[in-house]
Amino acid sequence: MTQFPTFEVIPAVDMQDGEVVQLVQGERGTETRYGDPVEAAERWVEAGARTLHLVDLDGAFEGERANASAVEAIVDAVDVPIQLGGGIRTAADARSLLDRGVDRVILGTAAVEDPDIVAEISDRRPGSVVVSLDAKGDEVVVSGWTEGTGLDPVEAAARYEALGAGGILFTDVDVEGQLAGVRAERIDRLADAVSIPVIASGGVATLSDVRACREAGAAAVVVGTALYEGAFSLAEAMDA
Repeated sequence: MTQFPTFEVIPAVDMQDGEVVQLVQGERGTETRYGDPVEAAERWVEAGARTLHLVDLDGAFEGERANASAVEAIVDAVDVPIQLGGGIRTAADARSLLDRGVDRVILGTAAVEDPDIVAEISDRRPGSVVVSLDAKGDEVVVSGWTEGTGLDPVEAAARYEALGAGGILFTDVDVEGQLAGVRAERIDRLADAVSIPVIASGGVATLSDVRACREAGAAAVVVGTALYEGAFSLAEAMDA
């Protein structure tokens, strides 16, 4: 559990076309824009963030990382651990990002299509792979949440732990980006199934949602829309 010695609230910096955005249920065309990614990253670190969660949304949808320059600028600008997802499709991609200063790579589609990629990266860089399990209902979905896989998130999490994953990012797609509240029982099931950290994501609207994630056994929670819309401050969330 060295990644998260205590429960963390991790601000999300989701990037599309070089800007920070938040989507509703991951759907393109629903975005609200929040300006420059580097400024957002610096603001969250000044506010006390101990980790940042970066997502290249163009990469997630197109499979090509389109916001690489913004990612590099953030790596250079801040001195907290950075986890990055979106469009990382090969072990070589992942290794080059880790060499460049990203601390953890988040693999979704790539890990589902080729589970061995997790072992391939983790063997050289233990703890550096977070596998993203995005669930609609009780099924893992991939390719920007557009394709079902037939995988059960709990079974998948245990399998990736065995392959060397350093953590699981669990996103409840049904409530993502809607400020609708979290469904703690789903986090609880997953956290019970593995001993690696589970990072919860999706649906956080209130400070009680943050507390619910912690009580369900998550090691950390990623918060996007609620922070950008000022539902609560990062300091309040960390105190909660």
